[in-house]
Amino acid sequence: MSAPTTARAGQETSPAAQSLADVAYERLRDRLVVLDIRPGEPLNDDLLAKEFGVGRTPVREALKRLEVDRLVVAYPRRGTFATTVDMTDLGHISEVRRALEPAAAAAAARRAGPAAREEMRTLARTVATLHAAVDGGDLTQRELMEHDVEVHRSIYRHSQNPYLQDVLVRLDNLATRIWCLVLDRLPDFAGHVGEHVELLEAIVAGDADRAAELALAHVTGFEESVRQVL
Repeated sequence: MSAPTTARAGQETSPAAQSLADVAYERLRDRLVVLDIRPGEPLNDDLLAKEFGVGRTPVREALKRLEVDRLVVAYPRRGTFATTVDMTDLGHISEVRRALEPAAAAAAARRAGPAAREEMRTLARTVATLHAAVDGGDLTQRELMEHDVEVHRSIYRHSQNPYLQDVLVRLDNLATRIWCLVLDRLPDFAGHVGEHVELLEAIVAGDADRAAELALAHVTGFEESVRQVL
């Protein structure tokens, strides 16, 4: 879930401006997460406004939100830049994810309704086909990464805890940037994504304990895989 845009003191944000800020935020966020905007690259709000077909105000609001997400950093008189990917952050990010990812998976297993379980059942079937698609050359590593993000966001959403979802989306975005930096060196990224099948099936079955166990193993495996190629 995207963090809500808040108006400055004494000002109101119109629904139209809010919507444009959301669009700018989501487009910039996704490009930053998969490193289409490279770490350290400057962000020009005028150029971005023209590219997105919006005014400068929505872009500036989006950049403020992205700074809170630790995806951009603003320096006085220098401008705004995509944050660097610091591998020393891996341990800190993983420490928090090891605590919260199992909680989200367990919550989804307990709370998801029939429609949500069907969505995750369908997602599990899709993920089960990905390894073969990669081997056959029908799926790129980048597209595989997008499926990984989709699974995580689905679980967070169906935890039905907006605060937990908000924190985990931000952490997963930062973790995904680390993945993207080492993606070409990972020996079996498809296998890592494939772990989601069993996790999704546990959630669909309502097995909260098993879902939490698998989520913890997945996050731990992420950290170990990255460290092996550093």
